[in-house]
Amino acid sequence: MKKKKKQLEDGTICYWFGGNQSEDAKCIVFTHGMTADHTMFDQQVEYFRKEYKIITWDIPLHGESRPYQGFSYKKVASKLQEILEDEHINKVVLVGQSMGGYVCQEFAIQYPEQVEAFIAVDTTPFGHYYYSKWERFILTKVGLISSWYPYNLLVKSIAKNATKTRYAYENLYAAVSKLSKKEIINIIDLAYGDFLKRTDTVKFDFPVLLVLGDSDQTGYVRKYNQKWSRHDGYPLKIISNAAHNSNVDNYKEFNKIASEFLSRHL
Repeated sequence: MKKKKKQLEDGTICYWFGGNQSEDAKCIVFTHGMTADHTMFDQQVEYFRKEYKIITWDIPLHGESRPYQGFSYKKVASKLQEILEDEHINKVVLVGQSMGGYVCQEFAIQYPEQVEAFIAVDTTPFGHYYYSKWERFILTKVGLISSWYPYNLLVKSIAKNATKTRYAYENLYAAVSKLSKKEIINIIDLAYGDFLKRTDTVKFDFPVLLVLGDSDQTGYVRKYNQKWSRHDGYPLKIISNAAHNSNVDNYKEFNKIASEFLSRHL
């Protein structure tokens, strides 16, 4: 994977491009979740790189794509589009975990003709239909509640609550540790604040797979995915021995399920 940097007025976006560079190879874009970075997809990169072109990136405010000003999902989606143009890629498979799933949904809304499929990993759907007023209110307070924690406890809590295996814990802990407490709170506030601006539900015409760790206890992610699956008819696959970062906790099972889905639909 070749590391690249895209210089923008708002900041620098760092991404990695590699995999199968043959002309007819499909491209997968992996987008990580809140306070994580591109390394959460290391096991997917290794598994899929022989068959697919691969893009991973540190989304703005995370990893090496910081500092960054003026964050919004719409703006981040447009920057991903610019990266695809730079790499001469017209069609993509989107794989987004948690907050990364919001980036993917926004990209799919803005550029639906470029999306071949979407794998939603422990994320939740746009649209107030899925969330009660109380649940939406709580999301506006997550940053405030997080600010009450001492920094070291906050970092450990984020890593522990989202993972089940040692490998996944260490991966997320390393990513979160790169961020200051101020950066973490800012990410939380911006991520949920912009998410709540998408009030309408969205139905995608391309294949969608919902993936959820069997031990995902983050908020009401399980309930939202079950409702999402029933509402739009998207298949929901449960990853065993996995929490919120299910693609990291049990990457072997995730890779198998994702590969079967892509083989069936591409």
